[in-house]
Amino acid sequence: MKQYKDNYFKKAKKENYPARSVYKLQEIHRRYHLFQKGQKVLDLGAAPGSWSLFSAQRIGKKGRVLAVDKKDVDINLPEHVCFIQSDVFAPSENFLNCLDYYRDFDLLLSDLAPETSGIKLRDQTRSLEMAQKVCELGESYLKKGGIMVLKVFTGPDLQDFLATLKQDFKRVKTFKPDSSRSESMECFVLSFGKKIKQ
Repeated sequence: MKQYKDNYFKKAKKENYPARSVYKLQEIHRRYHLFQKGQKVLDLGAAPGSWSLFSAQRIGKKGRVLAVDKKDVDINLPEHVCFIQSDVFAPSENFLNCLDYYRDFDLLLSDLAPETSGIKLRDQTRSLEMAQKVCELGESYLKKGGIMVLKVFTGPDLQDFLATLKQDFKRVKTFKPDSSRSESMECFVLSFGKKIKQ
């Protein structure tokens, strides 16, 4: 298991990504073709910056990434990435201004997760509560036809959450990348084709 973990860690260092989590996003993109040139991407829970870097590479210099996290990033991000240090759920004025400026994102990415307590059900519940708050942001700032990718912890309430998403998106899938640790509760919920509510 340790060797498995180290392989991704070493690969990330070699390829100049700050975290191994980039390979999860790469796998999701390979399977579902999330990115296109010129997109606007909202990256929530962006630190330490791997997802923002990968997104910026895929969308090219004509695209834009708005990256947000309570923690700062200590890497150089490309010019077409705007990083804001803010709590996603208690947004700073700067973050709100940027959301209004960019608006109509093509793709919303969330690698947000609660600090784990070791109590599975509590952690799963908190994870879905965070995901539901991200969905509220998506309702306001994701454009019609847009895509949303959310990290969640699997648990008994996940199916109800997916059913809710299916009302707002044309297609909803769950995916656990090979690069996720096998013992991890995490999976990713992918929602394609945001509908406009009547």
